[in-house]
Amino acid sequence: MPRNGTSASVSRRRLAGLSLAALGVVFGDIGTSPLYTMKECFSEFTGLKPTHEDVLGILSLITWTLIIVVTLKYVTVVMRADNRGEGGVLALMALIARRAGLPAGRRNFYVMLGMAGAALFYGDSLLTPAVTVLSSIEGLNVATPAFQPLVVPIALGVLVALFSVQRFGTGGVGRLFGPITLLWFSTLLLLGLWQIVQTPQVLAALWPLYAVDFAIRHRFVAFVALGAVTLAVTGAEALYTDMGHFGRKPIRLAWFGVVLPALLANYYGQGGLLLADATALENPFFRLAPQWALYPMVVLATAAAVIASQATISGAFSMAQQAALLGLSPRVRIQHTSASEFGQIYVPAINWIQMFGVAILVLSFKSSSNLAAAYGIAVTGTMLVDSILVSALALRVWKWGWPLTILVFGGFMTVDATLMSANMLKFLEGGWVPLAMAITIFAAMWTWMKGRMAVAAREQEGSLPMETLLSSINPSRVHRPQGTAVYLTAFSGNAPNCLLHNLKHNEVLHEQVVLLTVEVPDEPYVPPNARAHVAHLGKGVHHVVLRYGFMEQPDVPRDLAPLAERGVPVDPMRTSYFVGRNSFVPATKPLLPRWQEKLFLVLARLASSAGDFFGLPANRVVELGSRIEI
Repeated sequence: MPRNGTSASVSRRRLAGLSLAALGVVFGDIGTSPLYTMKECFSEFTGLKPTHEDVLGILSLITWTLIIVVTLKYVTVVMRADNRGEGGVLALMALIARRAGLPAGRRNFYVMLGMAGAALFYGDSLLTPAVTVLSSIEGLNVATPAFQPLVVPIALGVLVALFSVQRFGTGGVGRLFGPITLLWFSTLLLLGLWQIVQTPQVLAALWPLYAVDFAIRHRFVAFVALGAVTLAVTGAEALYTDMGHFGRKPIRLAWFGVVLPALLANYYGQGGLLLADATALENPFFRLAPQWALYPMVVLATAAAVIASQATISGAFSMAQQAALLGLSPRVRIQHTSASEFGQIYVPAINWIQMFGVAILVLSFKSSSNLAAAYGIAVTGTMLVDSILVSALALRVWKWGWPLTILVFGGFMTVDATLMSANMLKFLEGGWVPLAMAITIFAAMWTWMKGRMAVAAREQEGSLPMETLLSSINPSRVHRPQGTAVYLTAFSGNAPNCLLHNLKHNEVLHEQVVLLTVEVPDEPYVPPNARAHVAHLGKGVHHVVLRYGFMEQPDVPRDLAPLAERGVPVDPMRTSYFVGRNSFVPATKPLLPRWQEKLFLVLARLASSAGDFFGLPANRVVELGSRIEI
C-alpha cells in the first residue's frame, strides 16, 4: 500500500512538473495576448467606444472565442490527432498520408495543405517576437510619454540579444521559463480579480447573448471587431504543436487550471477598468497595475514576451528540421545545443533570417497596434488548415461518419473562416505581410519537392542496374582496395551515379561497398530495432536502409557501427563516405516551368551538404560532382 501511495505521489509530482514546463513553452504566446487585445478591440480601425454595452459585447466575444477555438477545438478535439504522440501541422499531414489510404491526387492535396500550414507558421514566427516585445516595452509610455522615442530602440535591442544567444542553447535559461510564466499568469489573475471586485457588473459578459446582441447591433462593425478579437487566441496552435514534448494531460491541466482562468480574469479586469475610466483605453493592460508596480510590470511583461518569442523561434527550428527530413525544403545545417535534452537544436540560417525579418517588421511598423493588423491572418490561416486536416482524419481514420464530421468540423471551419475573413479586412494595413511571406515559403517548398522529383527522373535515365554492373566487373581491370566505401543513394535497384563515376574514372571499387539509403517515413520516431535493414547483393556489396522519423536527427556513422555483426564491416578508421555533389543546369526540354526551375537552382545552391546533415565525419567524406539537366 505505501508503495502505491509513493508511486501516485511521484506521478502527481511529474504531472505538476510537466504542467509547469508547459506553461513556459506552450502558453507564452497566448499568455501575452492581454497586452494588446482589448486595446485593439477599441482602436481607430474598429471605431468602437468603451460604452457599457460594447465592453460587455467584446468581452463576451473574447470569452466564447477562447472557449470554442481553444477549449473545444484544440484542447478537446484536435489534440486527439497525434502522430505517435507528436502534434503540429506537418506531423498531422504525415499522419493522414500514412493512415488515411488516400489516392495519389488526394494525398498531394493534403501535402499542399500541410505546406501551407507550415508556411503560415513561419510568418507567425516572425510576427510573434515583434508584436509581443513591442507591446511589453510600450508599457513605459504609461509612466511618461518621454519614453516614446526609446520604445523601438529598446525593443530592437531585446530582440537582437534574444536571437544572438540562440547558438548557446536555451536549456539553462529554459528551466526558468515555467516559474516566470507561472508568476506572469498569477499576476494576470490577481490584477484582473482586483478590478473585477470593484466592477463586478462585467461578469455579465459570461452570458453569450451579449456577444449575439453586440453582433446584431453593430453588424459589419462587429465583423471588423472579430479581427481584433482573434488576437486573444494567437498561440492556440502551440497547444497542439508542442503536444509531443509534454503530452495531452499536462497541457490540458495547465490550460484549465491556470491559463484560462488567468486570461479571462485579466480581460474582464481590463473591461471593468474601461467601464470605470474610459481614458484607460490608452493602454488598459498596464493601467490595471498600481502606479508603484508599473516598472516591475514592464520588466515582467518583457520577460513573458521573450519567453513567448523563444517558443516560436524554437518552433521554427523544429519546423525547418521536419521539413528538410520530409523532403519539403533544402537540407539545413543543424547544431545540437544540449547533450542531454532532446530537441534542443539551433539552425543558424533560420535564426538569422528570423532576426533580420523581425527587425525589419519592428522598424517598418513601429508599434504593436500597427503590427496587430498583420498578426491575425497567419494565425487564423493555420487554424483553418488544422481544421481541414483533422476533419479528414476524423472521417477516414476515426470513422466518425459524414454527419458527425460535418457537425463538429463544419462548425469549427465556419468559425475559423469567419475570423480569417475579418482579418482579411486589414490586408492593406499590414495583413499582406504574412500572406506574402507564406506564399513565398509555400512556393519554395512546392518547388523543392517538384525539383527533387525531376532530379530523380533525370538520374533514372541512363542508369545501370546494380546486378548488371556487378556481373560486368572485370577483376583484372578494377582495383579493389581494402576498407569500406559508403555511397549515399536513393537506391532503386540501380547503381548510384557517384559509384559509376568512381568506377569509370578511377577504376576503383572498394573491397566492401555499402549502398546507403536514408528513408524518412511518415512518423515522428523509428524504434531502434527498426532502424536498419540490410541486404547483401554479393561481391562485397551491401544495401543498407536507415530509417529516421521526421522528429529525429540522422546520425549515419552511429547507426552503421552496430551493423558489423550483421555482415556489414564498417570500421570508422577504414570507411570512406562518397557523396554526390550535383550541380543543376537548365535543360533544353525542362521538366519544370522556367520560374520553378530557376527557383530550384537557387534553393539547391543554398542547401547544406549531405555530409553535414547526416553527421558524416568531415575527414572521411569524398564528394563526386556531376551535372544534371532539369
